[in-house]
Amino acid sequence: PEDENYRSQYQKQERLWALCKDAARFFRQQLFSPAGTEAQAYIQKRALSMETVKRFGLGFSPNAWASLTDAMKEKGYKLDELVDAGLSLRGKNGGVYDRFRNRLMFPIIDVRGNVIGFGGRVMDDSTPKYLNSPETEIFNKRKNLFALNVAKKSKLGYLILVEGYMDAIALHQYGFDCAVASLGTSLTEEHATLLSRYTEQVVLIYDGDEAGQNATKRAIPMLEKAGLQVKVLQMRDAKDPDEFLKKFGADRFRLLLEESSNRVEYQLRAIQKKYDLSVDEDRVKFIGEAAELVSSLGSAVHESLGVTQRQAGNILHNLDDLELGL
Repeated sequence: PEDENYRSQYQKQERLWALCKDAARFFRQQLFSPAGTEAQAYIQKRALSMETVKRFGLGFSPNAWASLTDAMKEKGYKLDELVDAGLSLRGKNGGVYDRFRNRLMFPIIDVRGNVIGFGGRVMDDSTPKYLNSPETEIFNKRKNLFALNVAKKSKLGYLILVEGYMDAIALHQYGFDCAVASLGTSLTEEHATLLSRYTEQVVLIYDGDEAGQNATKRAIPMLEKAGLQVKVLQMRDAKDPDEFLKKFGADRFRLLLEESSNRVEYQLRAIQKKYDLSVDEDRVKFIGEAAELVSSLGSAVHESLGVTQRQAGNILHNLDDLELGL
């Protein structure tokens, strides 16, 4: 019976993978149909090339109540399967309608190449800006990362972790084919473990606002616990990688990457921002907090930074090197 349960569960998963793949094909056809004119204009506005659109399988969900639901029913899928795949919703009166309507569609593909869910983005200012598939039998956002199916083949030797689909896609388009994004959720231990299967180093690029900085602070220990070396890139003169690349191009971004600080430098700078170092009292507080940070470093981190215990103490005396103005 256990084997039978496993077999029937796997058959159900296979059916949902097939359904999601057919849904992705439907969305792609819609993008290149007269119904997709607005989405095509949006893609042009965001300066995405046709090669990028095809590589990531972008599509469009029409502005109709049941276009996908009806198309998939015609292919022989049951309404229950559409609801189970997170593609359709059941109304109060028992009717079934499309979850995604009038959105640019991003298929979410796992590392084995299965389409497991979707992200849909509005093309105007309506909310929510992004709508993601719900948790299903085949889609768990805590265990999957957008674009890892492409990034795992990168020869760059590290992975870049960003916040949104568009940032990841823009980076790939500009030659940084190692970018991945979390799926509308903050980084989890499962994500960190998944990343550690494909790289030894992660460059974190989160938004510079308070939420982004807090997300960075939360992500660092998780990634290090998974045995990863962490670097942090802070955006300058642009709110995110997509905007930076459009403004300044790939070469300038490559320079930013080379300058990205190891996480100790990043955290020392974050501590420094809390204090006015021209005030004696603040300098004392800063040095105390910085010393606490350095003494808390694990030996693995010292190793990856080339920092021995003695050198760790010396960091505090060499804060000039970190442009901290002491």
